Amino acid sequence: MKFKFYFRKSSFKKDLDSAYLLLSEIEKYKPNNFLEVGVYQGVTSRNVCEKLTAIHNTNFNFFGIDLFEDSNSDLDNKEMTVKHNRISNPIKHLIFNLILKKDLNCMDSVKSLLGKFQSNTKLLKGFSEKQLLNLDLEKIDFVFLDGGHSYETVKKDLEILISKLKTGKIVICDDYDQASYGVKKAVDEISSKVTEIKDLNGRLVRITI
Repeated sequence: MKFKFYFRKSSFKKDLDSAYLLLSEIEKYKPNNFLEVGVYQGVTSRNVCEKLTAIHNTNFNFFGIDLFEDSNSDLDNKEMTVKHNRISNPIKHLIFNLILKKDLNCMDSVKSLLGKFQSNTKLLKGFSEKQLLNLDLEKIDFVFLDGGHSYETVKKDLEILISKLKTGKIVICDDYDQASYGVKKAVDEISSKVTEIKDLNGRLVRITI
């Protein structure tokens, strides 16, 4: 299946190889219950739901966690993420900001993008370390971890996931190859607590609980 962007921002826009690698991992493990931490504008979420539909028809659940709010520059700088509403493309700016007055980062916007999967999706707004505890993680089969990228946040998220997910379940972490982020350090530190850590292509790393 083609990875689509739906006129929205995505960190995969300049790295389609990683986008398709994520989808191939989903095809390999065929999860029924999928969790994405760091939904942003919902591009990956929509593609994942399309993929899960192709595999399971309507027999799947998608959970997404994000702050779903405007940029906080101090937080964004700490977490090494870029979250803002400025749309540089003039046509998209006209459509989304001036005509539709649509904040692509808000929960309502992401819900709209995922509208055809309404009965299969649940979005949670807030910090991951709190919202992860509001989910029954024992039922989750596969996690795409792409939320805050600071060492402290990734470490906390991984600690919660390792303690709650069942043995054999999968976590894919994004941006493992970015030296200025905290992902690699946090992932490497938990190697003795999981079954396997496999660097898939530099950027994505797969953790088997």
